[in-house]
Parts: sequence; C-alpha cells; structure tokens
Amino acid sequence: MNKTAITIGLTVLVMLTACGGGTPKQEAKAVTAVKQNTIELEAKKEPVPKTVSVTAIGDVLLHSSIYSEAKAKTGYNFDPMFQDVKPYLKETILTVANQESIMGGEALGVSTYPTFNSPDEIGDTLKDVGVDVVTMANNHTLDQGEAGIKHAAAQYEKIGLAYTGAYATKQDSEKLTIETTPEGISVAFLSYTYGTNGIPVPEGKDYLVNLIDKQKIKDDIKRTKQAADATIVSLHFGTEYQDDPNEEQKQLAQFVADQGATAILGSHPHVLQPVQWLTGKDGNKTLAIYSLGNFIAAQEETDRRIGAAFQFDLEQDGQTVTAANPSILLTYLTFTDWHDYRIEPMYQLPEMKAAYETKKKHMAKLVPELTFIEEAPAS
Repeated sequence: MNKTAITIGLTVLVMLTACGGGTPKQEAKAVTAVKQNTIELEAKKEPVPKTVSVTAIGDVLLHSSIYSEAKAKTGYNFDPMFQDVKPYLKETILTVANQESIMGGEALGVSTYPTFNSPDEIGDTLKDVGVDVVTMANNHTLDQGEAGIKHAAAQYEKIGLAYTGAYATKQDSEKLTIETTPEGISVAFLSYTYGTNGIPVPEGKDYLVNLIDKQKIKDDIKRTKQAADATIVSLHFGTEYQDDPNEEQKQLAQFVADQGATAILGSHPHVLQPVQWLTGKDGNKTLAIYSLGNFIAAQEETDRRIGAAFQFDLEQDGQTVTAANPSILLTYLTFTDWHDYRIEPMYQLPEMKAAYETKKKHMAKLVPELTFIEEAPAS
C-alpha cells in the first residue's frame, strides 16, 4: 500500500477520534470517506517503467588462421581479438552472440571450413567480454555430430553461459532459455536454422538442433510469452553474401512477428542486412535485423569483415514489453596476411570512412531513426 495513503488515513482517523462528539452515522461516513480517499491515492500510484538494454553480435566463426593466431603455450587465448569492442559489449544488460563454429573442444580435433570445430576458450572469451547467451542453431551445428553438441552444451553450463537452439538431451530442449535482469524483466531466447549443410539429424534426435519449422516456432513463442516478458528469436536464414533479405526471409520474419516476438536477430548471409520494424497481426511492433553479418571470421572481402553490435532497449510499461531505440556499432575485422586479428569500432578507422558511410545508409534505409554509436562508453 502507498505510504502516503496510510499516513493521510491515520491522520484523519486520529482527528476524528480526538474530536469525539459525532454521531455513529457521521463517524461511519467519515471512515468511509477516508477509505475512498486511500483507494484513490493508491490508484494514482502508477508502476515505474523499466528499461533493459540488449546487444546482439553476429557470427563468431573461427577459421584456422584465427585459432592458430590464438594458440598459446597452454590452450588458446582469443581475448586480444575482442578487447577493442569489449567496453561496448559490456555496456548493456544483456548480450547475445551467434557462436557459428561449434565449440566441440580439442578432444574432437580443432578444425576449419567446411566442418568447423572450435576450442573451448572461445566460450571463455565471450563470457569475459560480456556475452550472456549464445545461439547454437546454424548450418554448422552438426559439424562434429552429436558429440560436438554435447561437449559444447556441457562447457557452456560449466562456465555459466546460457545457450539456445541446440541441446544434448530431449529434456534440455524442453527447457526455456530465460534470462531475468536485475530490473525484473525476463527475456526468453529462441534459435532456429534453415538446415545443417546436408548433415542429417540423427533419427529420433530432433532435439539436437532446432530446424526452422513454423509450427514449432509458433508453439515455442506461445510458451515463452507465458513464461517471460519478452521473446528474442534468432533465425539462421537467407542467402550468403547478399546485402538484402530475400522473400523467404521477409515472410518468415513476418510470421515470427505475427506470433508476438519482441525482436528478431538474423544470421547466415555473413554480411549485414538492414533493420526493419514489423507489425504483427495483433498490432504488436517487432524489431528485426535480417543479418548481423560476421563478427569475427577469416573472410577477406570488405563486406564480410564489417559486422555489428546491434543495440536496443526493452521497455516495460505496465504488463507490456516492447523493443525501442535501435542503434548500431559498426565493427571491422582488421588483419594483415591472415595474422593480427582485431575487431575494431569502424568509426575509429579513417581509412574505412567511405565504406562506413555507405554501410550506415544501407542499414538505416528502412528505419531512418536508427542511430550509430560513434563514441566510447563512459568508463
């Protein structure tokens, strides 16, 4: 109850008691008036809106030159490659990354394209730079078979990094990945892929990886809406190296919006694709980025080296949580002769100014209010 209402109510009651001399009917009316006044004051106390900031980064795809660069005396160390963008990733309450190369560990043999396998230490680095959730459903999920998924899931659990989209057991696949923030807003994460590069899902083990299936997506979002305040859906889809979404992407994104998703995070094209607001069939607004591009991958073409830390707010007003205030830190992977990999804020690179301005226009062409992060976070 509102403390102000209690104080006023008690004060009036004390005054009534002290005055005395009133008839029982008068006193009853006075008490009723106090109760009504208290109820009115309580009704005026509105819930304080809450805001949670989110960052999403694209493909973490470790080719051989990247993990060779990270090789240390014992194990691997990817930390230096991420240090220039770490402050931006740690600035928000929640950060999600697409771990595209399966983290199957050294026991399965670290490997590169076309069947990737990454060392455990990439998980440690992601955790260190502020990542809270990794999406695992992509076309490389089954590169190391069931063993790779089981190892990755166990390692993520060991280091306290939430994951979604691929699971070691059916029981695990039935659990929702929900992060509850200090502000009290709960956010569910879902992840799906168009396929697994022709590697068949083992019979009877569909739980190993979430394939794009509209009925499953519909059912999953229905569950998350009952269990969490917001739902963020990651979709591994689209055509590689295309700057704009194809019709299939647009249709699927609209379907997901129609189910009530709060935000959609796309991946697979390995280049950035624009941001767009979608309106669901119930009038809900869904924020979508069709492709987050590569965050780190040994691909030489300029567009494949440009990535993003896509940021937005989740605003809760009463019972409703909506996405708001989208912004982007464009990033660029610098390296020389397949060495010295660093993910850097693109606005800090004078030699990339023309490409930077072109990419800004492209990303904002459907959302003119999209802002671009061009200063370091306050330390």
